[in-house]
Amino acid sequence: MAKSSIMMIGMGDLGGHVLELLVRVPGSRRIVTADVNEDWGYRKTNIAVFGASQLGHYPEVEFTKIDLNNLDETADRIGKFKPDIIFSAVTLQSWWVISTLPKDVFERLDEARFGPWLPLQLTLVYKLMQAVKETGLDIPVINAAFPDGVHPVLDRVGLAPTIGIGNVANTIPAIRSSIAYRLGRSMRDVTVFFVAQHYVSHYLPRFGTTGGAPCYLRAVVDDRDVTKDLDMKQVFQDLPTRFRRTGGRDGQILTASSAVGIILAMADDTGDFMHAPGPSGLPGGYPVRVNGEGGEVVLPADFSLEAAVGINEEAQRYDGIDRVDGDGTTYFTDQAVAIMKEVLGYDCKVMRLEETEERAKELGAKFQELAERYR
Repeated sequence: MAKSSIMMIGMGDLGGHVLELLVRVPGSRRIVTADVNEDWGYRKTNIAVFGASQLGHYPEVEFTKIDLNNLDETADRIGKFKPDIIFSAVTLQSWWVISTLPKDVFERLDEARFGPWLPLQLTLVYKLMQAVKETGLDIPVINAAFPDGVHPVLDRVGLAPTIGIGNVANTIPAIRSSIAYRLGRSMRDVTVFFVAQHYVSHYLPRFGTTGGAPCYLRAVVDDRDVTKDLDMKQVFQDLPTRFRRTGGRDGQILTASSAVGIILAMADDTGDFMHAPGPSGLPGGYPVRVNGEGGEVVLPADFSLEAAVGINEEAQRYDGIDRVDGDGTTYFTDQAVAIMKEVLGYDCKVMRLEETEERAKELGAKFQELAERYR
């Protein structure tokens, strides 16, 4: 069997975790790491390879510099290596950075939710997808940057990444653990079908509720629907109590594990059942069966895809995104806009796709101004 080739772009906090896990997984695959910071990229790549060797693993890994701001050069790099899969962990500002602000400032800013930060997550992914298109190669792309919001926007212009990672997937182990605990079973015995947008996956492990946002949950044990045997309110309340975990930057390993699961399922064409956000450009997260082509949404027979999408479109309003038009123009909720203006002096109600980069520069500068006040 030919070696699968995986290109990983972005060797920051999350990308580094993903690489550290991936090089320790046995199997025949080739990994190409990439980052705009050449020295850092080499160092992150080498430390992962050296660490793997201590455990008896000797993966085939090499580094190349990629600057996504240079579209033609990026396309050339991708065309040179011709990876079977691209995993992108690029962003202009990691999602957890706002949590480094003083607690009261962060909590107020967090009330705007994550939607208004879309330009910082979308800009580089948009450039990557344009570069992939320019190669003329059919390469699936796994995206880590806010897939719930980024993918529906890029889908409007035919540039959506194949599938996302994390978010909905990060809630699944704790939900399964709670259900197993309450039924006196092993977590291994519990299968769940969970439809939830990023807001729900952010809120649930912190507060034990969905924060008012809709979601869908079906639980199955031994091929039997056990949903009615459970008080889902109690199940949810278990997440920040009995099954609490580290969050924020300290919880990145959970997101990285989701990413590696998706990468391996696609690289090895396994058809594994898991959860992921943004499959095929859809908003929010879904249960999916993952193979070499991406993730196919898998739902109980009595629950339609249209209903699932409707739930996530409604839930994204809780995340600060009101709607996305057919050309990729994004409208943010009034509440989110008001809070961002109050705390940051950043005022953006409507963002056209072609404005994304300029909005990202403006938002990034406004945030840095705020952060400097507390240093």
